[in-house]
Amino acid sequence: MQASMLEIYNETIRDLLSTNRVGNLENGAAAKQYTIKHDANGNTHVSDLTVVDVCSIKEVSYLLHQAAQSRSVGKTQMNEQSSRSHCVFTLRISGVNESTEQQVHGVLNLIDLAGSERLSKSGSTGDRLRETQAINKSLSSLSDVIFALAKKEDHVPFRNSKLTYLLQPCLGGDSKTLMFVNISPDPSSVGESLCSLRLAARVNACEIGVPRRVTSMRTADYRLTK
Repeated sequence: MQASMLEIYNETIRDLLSTNRVGNLENGAAAKQYTIKHDANGNTHVSDLTVVDVCSIKEVSYLLHQAAQSRSVGKTQMNEQSSRSHCVFTLRISGVNESTEQQVHGVLNLIDLAGSERLSKSGSTGDRLRETQAINKSLSSLSDVIFALAKKEDHVPFRNSKLTYLLQPCLGGDSKTLMFVNISPDPSSVGESLCSLRLAARVNACEIGVPRRVTSMRTADYRLTK
């Protein structure tokens, strides 16, 4: 298994497992540029992203804790520890069926989306304001993608944001997608709750296709070494 973790902050990708990130920030070095690429097999790769081999729940938990310490958070009038970025944890898994000698590959993406905020309530200014605008814009792009999928439109605007372009394989016909929508029980948040529930209804109406198992036969050289 291989794990990686990134955040999308102000439409910029940040590697949350990079050992050089803290040093670069302290020294004022320019942020590293990461590029999203989709190959012919539908796999997604982010250039130069840190990938760590893992073999246990303990190792994965350690990486999640390590990445959480590097994630961008900030204080607003609505939240003392408000997430200022979208966070994506990716676990790539490969296995072999000993009976059929098929290699099976799978990818699990866990995405924590930053919450949409009303500027009138969050009181965001300066950096917080720019962060809020970037968050709201990317969430709006995600909504546009979901609406296009629900309507089965020929063109789906995946390229309108880093978030939707990164998640394109997750929302395509060869994947299974599950979304949890968090709403507040506070009556003062009824407007935001209704918007979230409307989005959830749209997501529930989407049909993205039937997933296919990705397999391949082991090579003869591999079998001879067993």
